[in-house]
Amino acid sequence: MNELERWANFYLLMPAAAATLLGLMFVVITLGAERREEHNTAEIRLYLTPTVVFFASVLGVAALLIFPNHTRLTASLCTCLVGVAGLVYSGSLLAGRGGKKNYYELQDRIVYTVVPFAAYGLHVFGGVLFFHAPQRGLTLLAAGMLSLLALAIRNSWAITVDIVSTPRGQQNSK
Repeated sequence: MNELERWANFYLLMPAAAATLLGLMFVVITLGAERREEHNTAEIRLYLTPTVVFFASVLGVAALLIFPNHTRLTASLCTCLVGVAGLVYSGSLLAGRGGKKNYYELQDRIVYTVVPFAAYGLHVFGGVLFFHAPQRGLTLLAAGMLSLLALAIRNSWAITVDIVSTPRGQQNSK
């Protein structure tokens, strides 16, 4: 399908960036683990898990789109599947996951829930539009992927700064 071939470099670059940054995220997690108190695992999940999910989403949708022999329908379904899964995940974070610990600040709620929800919405809308207008759909999908990648980088940076700026044994805020 010519529409996806024109985007091949983008869909090869995005998973490489996401995978590299995801690997670095695990290095940060490993180095930061000795600085955290053991009873703060809920905070670790609260801030690190969404960031890892954002990187993995970018990696996953790009990997799905570089499969050979896609039709418009299969490519559209792949992007919509990732988008719907992301909407459910982001929606669960936005709703507070049934009373689990919540984000400390409004800014955290926005960058960990609201903006990703919109980015995954672009995935779904781009997937639906791809079926009818492939280049426009792929452009929306690219915007969603770049948004998730930028958010994950921002969140990784905030987590890293928080880990290295907190003295050993004290509680981190992110």
